[in-house]
Amino acid sequence: MKILVTGAKGFIGKNLIAELRNRKYDDIFEYDRDTDFSLLDGYCKEADFVFHLAGINRPKEQSEFMEGNFGFTSDLLNSLKKHNNTCPVMISSSIQAELVNPYGESKKAGENLLFTYVKETGAKALVYRFPNVFGKWCRPNYNSAVATFCYNIAHDLPIQVNDPSVVMNLVYIDDVVSELINALERNENKVDLFCEVPVVHTITLSEIADLIYSFRKSREDRSVPNMADAFAKKLYSTYLSYLPYDKFSYDLKMNVDHRGSFTEFIKTPDRGQVSVNISKPGITKGNHWHHTKNEKFLVVSGKGVIRFRKIDSEEVFEYFVSGDKMEVVDIPTGYTHNIENLGDSDMVTIMWANETFDPEKPDTYYLEV
Repeated sequence: MKILVTGAKGFIGKNLIAELRNRKYDDIFEYDRDTDFSLLDGYCKEADFVFHLAGINRPKEQSEFMEGNFGFTSDLLNSLKKHNNTCPVMISSSIQAELVNPYGESKKAGENLLFTYVKETGAKALVYRFPNVFGKWCRPNYNSAVATFCYNIAHDLPIQVNDPSVVMNLVYIDDVVSELINALERNENKVDLFCEVPVVHTITLSEIADLIYSFRKSREDRSVPNMADAFAKKLYSTYLSYLPYDKFSYDLKMNVDHRGSFTEFIKTPDRGQVSVNISKPGITKGNHWHHTKNEKFLVVSGKGVIRFRKIDSEEVFEYFVSGDKMEVVDIPTGYTHNIENLGDSDMVTIMWANETFDPEKPDTYYLEV
């Protein structure tokens, strides 16, 4: 299948083309504002499907709205008509098409042009009135508040929120691309004349800003966002894509002594925390028990033994562990336990606890195994 994508270097175009290639759609005609206009005619002759994503939304002159959003659409459709090519045409419109402003009017004019073309040719039209689209590769400080907030906060720059109560309807780029590929494969989500992206997130500007600031702070408190929240998950992925190249990494606090080290890695409010424990050869750590706190140990390097004793018993149980075998050992409540490095090198253990450490209520009681 030969696919024509206009606006190929734009935000949606780049993401769409990347995923088309992932799905082995390799015969793609990429057309953008710097493409030789003469190539468009040949592309329209050969195309089996058209994604018309090109458009103008931040022109120097208002007249450019109509030239870019209506004029180029006219050129595209005339070229298809010239070659009697009635392949499906998807057009990227906007919810602004329902409003009276130069941008919205130009988008509405492009829609009407396509609907007229359909009546004349019998071709299939797929019109998407997108709300605000967010995700990786969106240009900041241009026409997306989310992109601007993510970029500025990731770069320690201030943001401006004129009205925190403004409600935004947002769609995520991966959801958009998934729907566009559904349309390509004749499984679009269509309601009357228009197609829709099924998942729309409604949220205020202040909530967006607060979330993004919490993402930045998560590096300091070693937390991760609530990935069960679909919007937070998508926004966090978006935020990370705007990190400066020299800020992909961040330091953790290592608590070091003669026995080795203990480093908290990740904390969550509802899934506990993950830490990295390093024990020197011959060292034993632990010798304590918990009422409610429970843990999982996974030795990933070195070898050792984990010992257990029920606090009202003298019987000791041993689990020999090694980085050569990925084996998780549960640490039940009511058992005092320790872990000893039996090897000649450092033993590295990943430790998960069902709750984050609270110094006011540690639920940890010393008792030798």
